[in-house]
Amino acid sequence: MDVSDIQDFFSKLNEHLSNFSYMNGFSPTQADCYVYRILSSQFPPPQNLPHILRWFKHIQSFKQVEKDKFPQHMDHFMACTLLIKSMEEISTMAPSGDTLSWENKQILISRNLQEVLGEEKMIEVLKERDLKIYWGTATTGKPHVAYFVPMAKIADFLRANCEVTVLFADLHAYLDNMKAPWELLTRRSEYYEQVIKAMLETIGVPLEKLKFVKGTDYQLSREYTLDVYRLSSVITEHDAKKAGAEVVKQVEHPLLSGLLYPGLQALDEEYLHVDAQFGGVDQRKIFTFAEKYLPQLGYAKRIHLMNPMVPGLAGGKMSSSEEDSKIDLLDGPAAVKKKLKKAFCEPGNVADNGVLAFVKHVLFNLFSQDEGFRVSRDAAYGGDATYQTYEELELAFGREEVHPGDLKAAVEGYINRLLEPIRKKFEDPALKMLTEKAYPPPSKPIPAGDISPHRLDIRIGKIVEVAKHPDADALYVEKIDVGESSPRTIVSGLVNYVPIEEMQNRVVVVLCNLKPAKMRGIESNGMVLCASSDEPKAVEPLIPPAGSSPGERVLIEGYESGTPDDVLNPKKKIWEKLQVDLKTTTNCEAQWQGNALSTRTGKITSKSLKNAPIK
Repeated sequence: MDVSDIQDFFSKLNEHLSNFSYMNGFSPTQADCYVYRILSSQFPPPQNLPHILRWFKHIQSFKQVEKDKFPQHMDHFMACTLLIKSMEEISTMAPSGDTLSWENKQILISRNLQEVLGEEKMIEVLKERDLKIYWGTATTGKPHVAYFVPMAKIADFLRANCEVTVLFADLHAYLDNMKAPWELLTRRSEYYEQVIKAMLETIGVPLEKLKFVKGTDYQLSREYTLDVYRLSSVITEHDAKKAGAEVVKQVEHPLLSGLLYPGLQALDEEYLHVDAQFGGVDQRKIFTFAEKYLPQLGYAKRIHLMNPMVPGLAGGKMSSSEEDSKIDLLDGPAAVKKKLKKAFCEPGNVADNGVLAFVKHVLFNLFSQDEGFRVSRDAAYGGDATYQTYEELELAFGREEVHPGDLKAAVEGYINRLLEPIRKKFEDPALKMLTEKAYPPPSKPIPAGDISPHRLDIRIGKIVEVAKHPDADALYVEKIDVGESSPRTIVSGLVNYVPIEEMQNRVVVVLCNLKPAKMRGIESNGMVLCASSDEPKAVEPLIPPAGSSPGERVLIEGYESGTPDDVLNPKKKIWEKLQVDLKTTTNCEAQWQGNALSTRTGKITSKSLKNAPIK
């Protein structure tokens, strides 16, 4: 085979690798090993072929002990035969999504699903154009290996040329008892986007027709809010509670937010302009709820695609909140081994077995057609075995021909192979920092009475009315909206520093839990926080980031947990003790002991005063 033949092969291989991790699917084969050796020894990796470069780096990333287990080098005749065979296989591969028939697209979209509602409508759409699908996930716990179940299906959708929208349901996450503040949810949305892209890249999926949307991008709009009210006028309490029965915690006196979830999720189908919604089978009642109520608002009934649920390693649903029930996508090999060791895997039990379930719903979904599940073991215990179908493996395990320890060891190898590219990607310093910000270590309980900045009730306010104090030339009397039923009256000594026309409608930062105090006869119910300097004398009200809303809480990094005091006790000098460490930086950013003050949209700043105390 001459150089032109090999170059032609590389071009075809690059096209193939745009859809697959390796030449024949999920893990390196003899073909991968042989071509890798050619690139390593005879040809430089082609820089103009990005998918081969990605594939080459994946092969290169294996440790030597893993490379030693690769298939051995073949003689020249066998190698050329394999290379020619590989070229022929690639030339006859299934065409890409834009040239697939609608029948083949339907097969890709539907395979491995537990149920499809609206299949006839899906066929009608596919005969005319590509399908538009959305999948939503609340940005709460860290994504774990079970996320490969929906990712495998999203990969099928993308290969079928579907337009796929991933919705980060940050508003839903916020309504979950408001346990996570907005700025944390924003970071988690960023983390989810990066980790989902890494997962899809790991299994070799093109991302051109994938987009990400946050719920708050449209769910706070006037139109969406009006539709929520319209929907609430036709939904019964019984139907709302029934729809959320599988996904909302059921209690005798449910929170109203839990009853809102199904309606919000139904409206998402309309506002994301999709043909279908994809989710787990636990969403079925919400899907049928949407099919019933959206037409009552004049909106079309959508198609619903349902995946099976995957048991956790400890049995039951794999949960982000149960540490031993899930393997984190950034867990190292030692953590994977530890969690698999604890996994429930009773000999012969195939009905309630989280390890087998993972093999069925994740690994076999990612294997190529001819690839099997390999169990390595000593010859004394039966020797190595490969199972081409899940049914073969399940039957062997049920007959106790496969020991739980051997099954776990095999799964451990496959999981580490899946996770290694993701781990490497997240070694990037920026992604490391994002991970730390999105999922900071649990805060230690704050002792009662501790002088900590969480005790300050600092909020965004908007001055809706301002006038000079009738009895004090240096004071303004302001009416400030801080998210309460009526504006607060606050007196500020800013007349000599800020013109009155600049105070009107100004958005400011307000300390709201000082004890009310009279200032020249007028009671002041808070303080407008400002940066100030003595030489030369200057005072600047702090500037909230764009997009901040009246009443929104300002949080101090690292002190997000804890509840502010109702009123700061002036006898204990809490404000005075905390205020001495409030300063602006050389970048004019407000900080307390080096920890940034921020809202969900960004950091609090001053206009120009640097290294200045905040009072």
